[in-house]
Amino acid sequence: MDGPGGRAAGGTGRTVGADGTPRDARHGGGGGGGGGGEAAAVRAVARRLGLPGLLDVHTHFMPDRVLRKVWAYFDGVEDLTGVAWPITYREEEDRRVDLLRRFGVLRFTSMVYPHKAGMARWLNDWAAGFATRVPECLCTGTLYPEDGVGRYVTEHLARGARVFKVHLQVGDFDPNDPLLDPAWGALADARVPVVVHCGSGPTPGAHTGPGPVGRLLARYPRLRLVVAHMGMPEYADFLDLAERYDEVRLDTTMVFTDFSERLAPFPRQEHGRLLALGDRVLLGSDFPNIPYGYLHQLEALERLGLGDDWLRGVLHGNAAALFADAGTGADPGTGADPGTGAAGTGTAGTGMDSQGIHRNA
Repeated sequence: MDGPGGRAAGGTGRTVGADGTPRDARHGGGGGGGGGGEAAAVRAVARRLGLPGLLDVHTHFMPDRVLRKVWAYFDGVEDLTGVAWPITYREEEDRRVDLLRRFGVLRFTSMVYPHKAGMARWLNDWAAGFATRVPECLCTGTLYPEDGVGRYVTEHLARGARVFKVHLQVGDFDPNDPLLDPAWGALADARVPVVVHCGSGPTPGAHTGPGPVGRLLARYPRLRLVVAHMGMPEYADFLDLAERYDEVRLDTTMVFTDFSERLAPFPRQEHGRLLALGDRVLLGSDFPNIPYGYLHQLEALERLGLGDDWLRGVLHGNAAALFADAGTGADPGTGADPGTGAAGTGTAGTGMDSQGIHRNA
C-alpha cells in the first residue's frame, strides 16, 4: 500500500514531512524504529486488554535479495505515485524477528507471493525453512496459475503450511484461472486461510476489486479467504462479501492509520458493520515495510471506539480461533509473555507475517 510521507532531503537518509520538518526516513516519522519505549508501549496495549500478546497475520519476511528489491521499489515509489514511503524497520532479518518478539507478537507470517511463473515453489521452500528457524512464524505458502500448482500446494500443505498469500495486483492474474482449481480445492478442503490482496489500492489491476474474488467465492464458498487491507479502497464491497460468505475475513493492514486515511479513508458509516463482523477481523500490520511505527496501527484500531471486546478479538482471539481450527494438526495453544516475548503457555497464540514481491523484484 502507499500513503503520504516525505521527500528525500538531499540523500541524507532523512525525509521532509508535510510541514517541512526533517525526520529520519528509517523511522518514518511515526514514532517507530523499535526502540525500548515503542516496544513497551505495544506490549502495554495487550496487557491493558488482558491478552498474552498479539497475533499478526500480515507481516513481511522473504529472501534477502528479494526484500532488498522491494525496499528499492518503495524508495522510488514517490516518482510513480507522488507519495514517499520511508521504511520504518529497515533492519537485518534477525533484528526484525527480535523486534516482533519484543513487541509481544506471539505468531506472525512470511507473506511470500510471486510475480511470475516458476517462483512460487522456491518461495514456499524458503518460507518452510524460515518457519523452521523461527518457530513463531506460521509456515506460509503462495501460488501462481501455472502447470503443477495443485501438486506443489498439496505438498506444501502436507509439510505443515498454515496460511497462504496471494497478490492479485502484483501477480496480475485472475483467481478464476482454471489452472488454479486444484489448488483452491485443496486449500478449501484443508481449511487453511488464504490472505489475498484483492482490493484496488494503491493502484487498480486488471483482476482487483470485488468482482474476481466474488466469482471465486461463488465457486468455492468454503474457502477461508482473508481480504488484505480490508479491500482498500473498496471497503463496502468487501464487507458485503464477508456478510455473504461465512468463511471470509478481513485484515486491518494499514487501514485506519493516518497514512491511509489521507488516501483511502474508511467510511464512518460502515463502522456498524465492522462491529457486527468483529469475530472475522484480524490484525495485520505490513511490518516491516510500513512508513510509521508499529504502535500506530494499534492506536488507529483503538481510536475507532468499537470497544475492548472487539479489540481483543482483532488483536488475538479471532486469529487464535481461526488457526486452531485450520485443519493442520498443529497446536496453536502456545503463548508468550508479552513483556518478554518468551515462549510460554497461554491461551491460543497465532500470528503471521506478510511478505511481498513486486514486479521489479
